[in-house]
Amino acid sequence: MPRTARASWAPARWVRSPSPPHCGHVWSPCAGADLSQSRVPEGSMLATCRSREPRPGALTHGKSRRKRRSRVVSSMRAPRAPSRPAGAARAHGSRRPAGSQRAIFRQAMRHWEKHTCVTFLERNDEDSYIVFTYRPCGCCSYVGRRGGGPQAISIGKNCDKFGIVVHELGHVIGFWHEHTRPDRDDHVSIIRENIQPGQEYNFLKMEPEEVESLGETYDFDSIMHYARNTFSRGIFLDTILPKYDVNGVRPAIGQRTRLSKGDIAQARKLYRCPACGETLQDSQGNFSSPEFPNGYSAHMHCVWRISVTPGEKIILNFTTLDLYRSRLCWYDYVEVRDGFWRKATLRGRFCGNKLPEPIISTDSRLWVEFRSSSNWVGKGFFAVYEAICGGDVKKDNGHIQSPNYPDDYRPSKVCVWKITVSEGFHVGLTFQSFEVGEHIPPLPAVLDSHSLQWEWDIERHDSCAYDYLEIRDGSSESSSLIGRYCGYDKPDDIKSTSNRLWMKFVSDGSINKAGFAVNFFKEVDECSRPNNGGCEQRCVNTLGSYKCACDPGYELASDKRRCEAACGGFLTKLNGSITSPGWPKEYPPNKNCIWQLVAPTQYRISLQFDFFETEGNDVCKYDFVEVRSGLTADSKLHGKFCGAEKPDVITSQYNNMRIEFKSDNTVSKKGFKAHFFSDKDECSKNNGGCQHECLNSFGSYECQCRSGFVLHSNRHDCKEAGCDHKVTSTTGTITSPNWPDKYPSKKECTWAISTTPGHRVKLTFSELDVEAQQECAYDHLEVYDGKDTKAPALGRFCGAKEPEPLVSSGNKMFLKFVSDNSVQKKGFEATHATVCGGQVRAEVKTKDLYSHAQFGDNNYPGGSDCEWVIMAEEGYGVELIFQTFEIEEEADCGYDYMELFDGYDGTAPRLGRFCGSGPPEEVYSAGDSVMIRFHSDDTINKKGFHLRYTSTKFQDTLHTRK
Repeated sequence: MPRTARASWAPARWVRSPSPPHCGHVWSPCAGADLSQSRVPEGSMLATCRSREPRPGALTHGKSRRKRRSRVVSSMRAPRAPSRPAGAARAHGSRRPAGSQRAIFRQAMRHWEKHTCVTFLERNDEDSYIVFTYRPCGCCSYVGRRGGGPQAISIGKNCDKFGIVVHELGHVIGFWHEHTRPDRDDHVSIIRENIQPGQEYNFLKMEPEEVESLGETYDFDSIMHYARNTFSRGIFLDTILPKYDVNGVRPAIGQRTRLSKGDIAQARKLYRCPACGETLQDSQGNFSSPEFPNGYSAHMHCVWRISVTPGEKIILNFTTLDLYRSRLCWYDYVEVRDGFWRKATLRGRFCGNKLPEPIISTDSRLWVEFRSSSNWVGKGFFAVYEAICGGDVKKDNGHIQSPNYPDDYRPSKVCVWKITVSEGFHVGLTFQSFEVGEHIPPLPAVLDSHSLQWEWDIERHDSCAYDYLEIRDGSSESSSLIGRYCGYDKPDDIKSTSNRLWMKFVSDGSINKAGFAVNFFKEVDECSRPNNGGCEQRCVNTLGSYKCACDPGYELASDKRRCEAACGGFLTKLNGSITSPGWPKEYPPNKNCIWQLVAPTQYRISLQFDFFETEGNDVCKYDFVEVRSGLTADSKLHGKFCGAEKPDVITSQYNNMRIEFKSDNTVSKKGFKAHFFSDKDECSKNNGGCQHECLNSFGSYECQCRSGFVLHSNRHDCKEAGCDHKVTSTTGTITSPNWPDKYPSKKECTWAISTTPGHRVKLTFSELDVEAQQECAYDHLEVYDGKDTKAPALGRFCGAKEPEPLVSSGNKMFLKFVSDNSVQKKGFEATHATVCGGQVRAEVKTKDLYSHAQFGDNNYPGGSDCEWVIMAEEGYGVELIFQTFEIEEEADCGYDYMELFDGYDGTAPRLGRFCGSGPPEEVYSAGDSVMIRFHSDDTINKKGFHLRYTSTKFQDTLHTRK
């Protein structure tokens, strides 16, 4: 989001507006800020929705809602008929959503399309569209359409869940929260004393003249309904309580998984969807006139919307046609249009009994409409369709996606696209986002660093032999190969050398992934013109444009074409200082300074900052200092720095260093002052005379020895040392003595590994090369599940085959390596890490358990799923005493949480789900075991928890005391 954009919600309400709102959009924020005057950033994701004209009726503008997961409901505002094709929303995304987010947006839009007659389309050049963006309000949108131009739907942090996006799109097409309906008091009770202070307005009831529910009854199951504890002062306090139904049961509310039957019925009424027909999204299928083959009734109107993946086409075949025949098919007919709505290009209007030729769409959508007005009785029609991928694509821009995207692509597919843009242009491909793996390196001659926008997730394998996308620079399979891509790594941007590009997608019959989405467009290389693009020194081609650049020591003048002397320069002194422009005053805007430092051979350059203050934070997007080993912009990067924290001393890898300073056109700070000095690297020649390793330091150097050796008194040679090690770090590497050279003979080494209580040790071998013998009787490595050799053995290993990873049952593991006096090999290398969860024994002595291995030093990591089973001896229960508890707080503990079960596993009675900072202090089991489950998502991380456990005599009743 550009830093100039500002947003704040303006609560407002309007009733029965006479103005045409078009497309059913009257936006309603769910939390936070007014977007009416905010700028739409470039690179946004846009959508357009289309359907029949909405019903006229009451319209209302939304009020602000909670920033995070908005639990919303449907009371409906009905817009007037639009002047353009209605029910279509053009969509665009701001701040470049990630590939997984874009996939969720598409899945949510397809969910609405499948069950209603609303259609969402990628924005082209429309003036009015919805913008998927990230605003301070979190999860929020307007109800329906609000004026003209772009309108934002904010998908903030933790909002990018399928059900939440479906919910927010419900606001976009005209739905209010269900619990605000005028008749809500007949169905739910609002417990106002439990509502968080300042959030009471979220529970206000609408007036009958403000909304229209179109005759639909109150819908507890609506995706637009709040949950019972939304905006509650405590996790277990209700703010909305459903009233008992006829069976004496309180209905469940607040689901976020799919549209309810009531949501679907209400939307179909609002947008006046035809009574028959549907949206068909499968790769193949069939449909027929009502009551086929037993005839159809008069005055029927049905619409089928066939929608497949962009980049695919649809082949439609009528296998039976028996309709009343009239001149121009005036009375009964079936009509096929090449697009998404009733005014798309007509491909044919059919009646009588002559079967049409197969129809192939030019894009990924077809509109099929059936009308009957006669009383003639015929069978009707039956049609089948199939999505076909690939083909000749002759247009200047568009979208191509793998079959069935954003869901998993289909097995055993081969798709070939031949893209052709206008003469004189190149084909550009732009990756929107990416999850793909290994590929053949692209040919430099056809690469452009600003040309590809994809979403990727293709089966990964090193040679791309199974599922892959192949791109060639031309019009055929014999054209020059640009690359073959698979896996998860994002390829570089791509540009063809001509106006043609060839793409081939292949999937085998096994593993299927989400695939890819790519935009293609016509691209011109302005820098290839005779005048160098009008640039005085260097021309750099960019996506859809170009820019001028200058050689080191120069910067662009105000006309952005000429170059003039600038800060920076070429320095060969052994030591000196550099400062930002204008030091010690604030640096000017739009500066680009490059210093190139060169020292004599065998020297290294060190850079130390005396003062540092630039605009920015961890992202370093605006103003920054960049330091590299080497003289070019693609040399080894040491770091990109901004903010107010001084970087540590930086030492070059070679005898040269590149320092670049950039400022943008807004905020200026004091800048930086740094000094540099050069030092001879004695280690670069003959390893400094060291037997093992040489470590250079300023003005000197020192020798170091490998594992199992100590430095000799001559400070250069190494001799064997004691070989018993205590390892307490949570992660690290363990190697045999003298690794990676051969281990010495007659050696015995031990490693006693211990990690955080409540966690286990995982040992993973990266290499094993120990003298082989069937029973490992000579040289071998022994691993024990405990603190010493008295613990149960996990294995004895020798030979050259790496063992499978080993995991201890407790927080200790013991390793013993033995070599005899004969054959020596390379040895072994293994990494140890900490694994959460496991089984532990509760005893009278109190023991500790921590949420994560680095508790107290760092917050718990994201993506954790841990289970502990604490068992006591027969006749005893388990007592848990919480010392610390700090987990991300959320109303229903849906993000990060701890769950307690009174038994061995998750099928036992659940004692509760906990989050926030108000945990239970003590918990007693009713049996001899307790299971603890801890989950964290990939966003907010907190301190975690620390508990102590012990065995205790059984309690009559299990209880949790707070």
